[in-house]
Amino acid sequence: MVLRLDRLGFISFVSMRVLSFLLVTTALGGACASYPQKLAPALGHFEAGRFDKAKAALPGAEAMDSEFLAGAEAGSVALAAGGWEEARTSFTRAAEASFEIEERGLADPEAMGDTLLSWIFSDAAVTYVGEGFERVYIHTALALTYLAQGLLDDVYVEARRANALLEAEEQLYETKYAAGGFGHLLSALTYELLGEPDQAYIDYQRMQAKGVGSDLVGRALVRLAKKLSRNEDLDRWVETYGEDIERPVGAASVIVLAGVGLGPYKIESSINLPTRDGVFRMAVPNYETRPQLVEELRLVDVESGIGLRTECVENVTEVAVKNLQDRLAWLALKSAARGAAKLVFTDYLEDEHGTLGFIGGTFFTFLTERADLRAWMTLPDSWQACRLFVPPGTRTFTLEAIGGKAVTLGSFQLEPEETMFVIVRTLGTEIYAHTVGGQEVESQTTEPFGLEPTAETNP
Repeated sequence: MVLRLDRLGFISFVSMRVLSFLLVTTALGGACASYPQKLAPALGHFEAGRFDKAKAALPGAEAMDSEFLAGAEAGSVALAAGGWEEARTSFTRAAEASFEIEERGLADPEAMGDTLLSWIFSDAAVTYVGEGFERVYIHTALALTYLAQGLLDDVYVEARRANALLEAEEQLYETKYAAGGFGHLLSALTYELLGEPDQAYIDYQRMQAKGVGSDLVGRALVRLAKKLSRNEDLDRWVETYGEDIERPVGAASVIVLAGVGLGPYKIESSINLPTRDGVFRMAVPNYETRPQLVEELRLVDVESGIGLRTECVENVTEVAVKNLQDRLAWLALKSAARGAAKLVFTDYLEDEHGTLGFIGGTFFTFLTERADLRAWMTLPDSWQACRLFVPPGTRTFTLEAIGGKAVTLGSFQLEPEETMFVIVRTLGTEIYAHTVGGQEVESQTTEPFGLEPTAETNP
């Protein structure tokens, strides 16, 4: 038996005394609550819109065993509450925690190796620095906070970083994700605000190539191709998306950027096979999707009665599920290898200590061979957007969640060619909206007409 263990290399690098110590400490760790259980109180407050209580209930980085998750979850809470500076600080904390692995991935995507601990004990034994797609979204979220604060130069820095990380992830798994749309949109809008429509045009083209936000992107491509006198492109876009629409002279625009719903969470899928030497166990994570009460949002200009629905530019849940599927075979291989080694260890303990050793080895297997359920759980199900051009002057807006509630944003004085943003998070049927730009004035008592949006309203 000892010779068989030596061939597998399971015990040759440590003494039995060290293994005994690891057995106790790992068992104690395995008895702790899973990450979804740890986050449940804070997530409950977050879903109910009690953002201060959610912030207070968030476990610390030590309890999460992840500076990345501590920053990401806190950033999401602050972002939903409209606390741009606090959100930026938290997302920066997450980005710094994952900086080293990001740099390795950008330099060589195939160099993203696993640590020895993940092979011996479990994937949960290593510090969590985010899945690849989560690290992309950290930089997208940072870009959104910079946009909200008017720090435009920083927006496209983060957007470019997000896109580079996405491309590295696609290279690693030799696939393409229908992702990156929201980052490209933020970059395009920033370039437009900076008066660089040619650069914005490139980002819209990238969105079109990814097949995300088709109507929103199509109208922008027609508009900018016309403005930039790119006639050959214009003919192609007009054929695909239709002629450019008429806009009021000096039209202002209102842009809704919305995180809708809650993304998926991880559950464990496991196999337990009793054998004469103990229990062979393997476990991998899978994503469980959440029911979404709100499908999209509808922005209404009260004075004209024109309404416009948001369009999905990034399906977070689909990206998360596909990214995990791309890694699932690798995770299953590691779990199977660990399960086999732990089975041998149980057999060895039984030979050395009889029934007590068999029980100890089996207990060790069940407590350590667990799927890593850590994930950024406050991410939205999707990022959505729309852009409505309106005449300059005083305009009143409402925002309706299709399948949920509606809110009055208020009345705003919009200057010619001014852009106002509405940054939104929906949770359940509720809307949490924050305006950036425009000069708020006393609301006018006017009911929206409730007209359905038309293609002409989506530039």
